[in-house]
Amino acid sequence: MNTIASLKWRYATKKFSDRKVSAEAIDKILESINLSASSTGLQPYRIVVVENPSLKESLAEGSFNTQIATCSHLLVFAAFTKVTIEQIDAYMQQIAKEREIPLAALEDFKTALVGGILSRLDEENAAWAARQAYIALGTALISAAELKIDSTPMEGFDAKKFDSLLNLESQGLTSVVTLALGYRDEQNDVYAALKKVRLPITELVSFVK
Repeated sequence: MNTIASLKWRYATKKFSDRKVSAEAIDKILESINLSASSTGLQPYRIVVVENPSLKESLAEGSFNTQIATCSHLLVFAAFTKVTIEQIDAYMQQIAKEREIPLAALEDFKTALVGGILSRLDEENAAWAARQAYIALGTALISAAELKIDSTPMEGFDAKKFDSLLNLESQGLTSVVTLALGYRDEQNDVYAALKKVRLPITELVSFVK
C-alpha cells in the first residue's frame, strides 16, 4: 500500500476492537518515530508505551477519550520541561561514537547548540520540545497507517495525572500528546465507513514562483 492510499484509509478511530497489535508492529512504529525529523537531532522528548489494561483505565478515568482505555497500545509523547548541558553533552558523545569521530570535531556544533538553546528560557525550550514531539507524532501516524494499524491522536487528557501515574516529572518530562493504536471496530464505529473530508488541494495550497 502506498503512502497516499494509506492516508486515505486512516481516520481517527473512535472505537477499537479487542484485537491486539503485535510487538513486531509496535517496534516498527517506534523505529519510525526514532527516525523522525528532529531539530538539531536532539530529540527532546521520550515515548512511553502503555499496554497494561488497568493502567490504561486509570489514565482514561475522567477523560472523554475512551480510546485511552480501549486501545491495544497507548503511546504517550512526553517532552522535556528543560534542556540541559548534560543532555547536549550526552548527544555529543553519541554522535562521536556513531560517526567514529573525536569529540573535538564537534566543538563548533556544541557551541552553536549551547548558544542557541540554553540561552533561551526553560519555558521556550519546553514549548520547542513539545513541538518536536508533535513532529514525531506525525511520523507515527503515517507509519501506523502504512502497517494498516488504526490510530487516534489525542490531547484531551489530564497531563498532571499522566505525569504522576507514569512517573514522568521525576525524569524531567511532561506528557504533551498521546496516540492510541489498535484495530477499528467496524461494526460499532460509525466513522469507519465515512468518506474522509479534506479541503481541495487548490484551496489548501498556494504556490509562490
